[in-house]
Amino acid sequence: MTWMVVRPDALAVTRDPKARAALSRYFDVFMGKKPAKFLIGQRLYADFSLGDSTSRLWVLHERLSEEYYQVERDVDEGKRRLEEMGQPERSFLDLKAEIARRILRNCHFCERRCGADRFSSGLGWCQAGSEILVSSMFEHLGEEPELVPSGTVFTISCNFRCLHCQNWSISQRFERGEAFDYDRLARAVEGLRRTGCRNVNMVGGEPTVWLYHWLEVFRRLRVNVPALWNSNAYYSEESASLLGGFIDIYKLDFKYGNDACAERISGVHRYWEVCTRNHLLAKKFGELIIRVLVLPNHLECCCKPILNWIAEKLGRETRVNVMWQYRPEWRASELPEMRRRLTRAEMERSIEIAREAGLTNFIT
Repeated sequence: MTWMVVRPDALAVTRDPKARAALSRYFDVFMGKKPAKFLIGQRLYADFSLGDSTSRLWVLHERLSEEYYQVERDVDEGKRRLEEMGQPERSFLDLKAEIARRILRNCHFCERRCGADRFSSGLGWCQAGSEILVSSMFEHLGEEPELVPSGTVFTISCNFRCLHCQNWSISQRFERGEAFDYDRLARAVEGLRRTGCRNVNMVGGEPTVWLYHWLEVFRRLRVNVPALWNSNAYYSEESASLLGGFIDIYKLDFKYGNDACAERISGVHRYWEVCTRNHLLAKKFGELIIRVLVLPNHLECCCKPILNWIAEKLGRETRVNVMWQYRPEWRASELPEMRRRLTRAEMERSIEIAREAGLTNFIT
């Protein structure tokens, strides 16, 4: 396989004890030893009807979320087999999709909570409507080694306005994208898995704006593949709840160490509160890789508090990618400090900060 030549570290990481300890269930799923969470969710019976109130559906979702994790433990320990659970008329995954469908009528998938009715030809703050729009999908060889090859689906639209966005043509909808129905996208994802991809990598743009659509796709999937949520972590508590018992591995950005930098560079409010909350929930609901893109002149105000928080709140063994890939893109020239790449001294300082924080499982 060509990826083994291009990315030998992707093969070596399967023997890395630190990576395997942090992402143990993910490794078992992509190696076929355990089922992905969505496959368990497809088998867990949910007693609801489309006429039920949304409040009742949320109460049922909370109860089934607790039941789900007991079932997952039983399946992982060999006490239950998926095949013996049958195919219910309505499942936990169906329940999630129905709740998400209703959210689309008054959109609050992300923390902007713009309230758009996206089924009535309305567009959210992110400019996303009722049809999922795909920019590209392919076997991605540029991700963290444990993810490669990654079955990556880039969708259009984003709830951020990062002035330095490297995918600005996608996130800011300069590309139109191609509309996919759920069955067609499910078959495409299954094809990526069959070619050897280790996961389904939902990215953009920002996948949060398409959460309902992704749930509909996974309702139709019939292959065992880890679901990877590749997000800026600025999603609502409701979305976080729907992701639990669906997503196997979260790859979340941690962009800023304070609200001022977040608002100045990406135009988002209450960033620290929302981002830290969702990282904690990701750790609770699944397994986690955190990406910290080091920005020029933002080591002390952003990089340092981020890495210290991760070590203190999520654990020193958390898998963290301290990234040096920053380059001035899109409108970065509007901010004086963002007009250049990192210096060697800044790269070295980021490593120093990670070590001072006590992180033991970071890569660069």
